Amino acid sequence: MGTVASSLRGAGGGGGRGGETVLGDLPESCVAEVLLRLDPPEICRMARLSRTFRGAASGDGVWQAKLPRNYARLLAAAASGNGGNEEEGRHAAAALEPETIPKKEVYARLCRRNRLDGGTKEFWLDKGGGGVCISISSRALSITSIDDRRYWNFIPSDESRFHTVAYLKQIWWFEVRGEVDFCFPEGTYSLFFRIHLGRPFKRLGRRVYNSEHIHGWDIKPVRFQLSTSDGQHAQSKCYLTDSGAWINHHAGDFVVKNSNEPISVQFAMAQIDCTHTKGGLCVDSVAVKPQCLAKKKASRVYV
Repeated sequence: MGTVASSLRGAGGGGGRGGETVLGDLPESCVAEVLLRLDPPEICRMARLSRTFRGAASGDGVWQAKLPRNYARLLAAAASGNGGNEEEGRHAAAALEPETIPKKEVYARLCRRNRLDGGTKEFWLDKGGGGVCISISSRALSITSIDDRRYWNFIPSDESRFHTVAYLKQIWWFEVRGEVDFCFPEGTYSLFFRIHLGRPFKRLGRRVYNSEHIHGWDIKPVRFQLSTSDGQHAQSKCYLTDSGAWINHHAGDFVVKNSNEPISVQFAMAQIDCTHTKGGLCVDSVAVKPQCLAKKKASRVYV
């Protein structure tokens, strides 16, 4: 506390009274070395201490260390809205000239909700850890019989980042598939299906849910699976029993070794035992997150 107080007294960046040394007297290069060891939110808080800290916290060297190695591709994807693996993305990157943009601004841009494929997909940089996450709307998924209103409907929802979810009333053959091609930074990623048993809605300002159509999920398990273009496979299964809440069901993990090449990830959720019907399920989206971020949040994991 005494050190921080001294730094505030010397906020102008000059020496302290009577020869007292304060934080503002530290060379900016030394402050930058300290900031390199902090998370982005901590860097922003430290920037409030003095002009020296503020200058160091705006330096390219600090923020480049927090950016993914393929940040130029991600910036192109954010500008073109196509995932960063098309000719249009290269033109967008050239137009932006990412090397001329302050790295702090690049970090801020990537932390926004960057839309892809007409707004049916979004990616962003996690503000705390710097990992890349992507979310895929139910409208971007291939759902069996989705166009038959006897079985499925798209309903509005303020609990979805896409403001729409797919609601299943009843069906015999339940199958949801999807695919994403993206230049993920190197690392291990987890894939989740975000689903909800029952239909949530508001009544007199309070959140409630309709359980009228919920049935069939406790008879046979739902199977989750994923595969990648470089030959990785993962699968899991579980019974759907928790109603009234959004649950992230873990489908599996995959590893990205080359951040400069797009990887294709195919995923599916199915319960195709036609001896019984099942229904009363909302499908919101599919999320891909760095494994380290996924473990920080409560998600249902099954084997």
